Amino acid sequence: MHKLSRLAALLVAGAIVSAPALAAEKGKAFATVNGQPISQTVFNAFTAEQQAQGAPDSPELKDAIKEELVRREILAQEAKKKGLDKNPNIQGQIELAKQAVLIRAFLSDYVKAHPISEAQLKAEYELIKTNLGSTEYKSRHVLVEKEEDAKAIIAKLDKGEKFSELAKQSKDPGSKDKGGDLGWSSPAAYVKPFGEALTKLKKGEYTKAPVKSDFGYHVIQLEDSRPATPPPFDQVKPQLQQRASQQQIETLVKELRGKAKVD
Repeated sequence: MHKLSRLAALLVAGAIVSAPALAAEKGKAFATVNGQPISQTVFNAFTAEQQAQGAPDSPELKDAIKEELVRREILAQEAKKKGLDKNPNIQGQIELAKQAVLIRAFLSDYVKAHPISEAQLKAEYELIKTNLGSTEYKSRHVLVEKEEDAKAIIAKLDKGEKFSELAKQSKDPGSKDKGGDLGWSSPAAYVKPFGEALTKLKKGEYTKAPVKSDFGYHVIQLEDSRPATPPPFDQVKPQLQQRASQQQIETLVKELRGKAKVD
């Protein structure tokens, strides 16, 4: 499983969802507000964005977009009257917005020019299935800060105390109020020491020694196991496509960054 930067995820989302192909109709106004024209290009851009988000093309949509753009123009005119467009911070934000539009257009073009093949997606699907393994486990855990605290919990379990009661002292907010229950999952979903310890347990057993991870010390109990049933390829294909595009853009950004001269 690859770790992607937040930048790549945001960029590809913008590229795929918000990069409409606009008709070049410069100079043509679809409306005028206080003598100031609003261009047809702006109207087309707004319409394409709404349709990309699932809005159906209809007269009602066009009327709503016109009203929205008219209101925006009125407010923008009022802002200019106050001289806000001369404010350096506002000018900087405007430049950033322009830059974001250019980036989305560039990345949209790049993604279209470098399509992810079906074979690539299926290969990634098989790799993920292999990494997840053929078995999933239902487990509980107690997570504490110190090793001696974990050892004390194990000693109490040895004396017959209930795991669900001891889990109340866990520092894991997601499971402590559920008796430490983590539900069904693959060992690969957990940090490596946890996953390795989990696979060594038999049904009903708990770890006889604290399991150390970056989060602290775990006491783990295996409740049950079953054969893993991964979702079919067609069901996860959209997520695989998104992930592959993110990886693609991550690689592109790293390559361009490496070539860039920055003083």
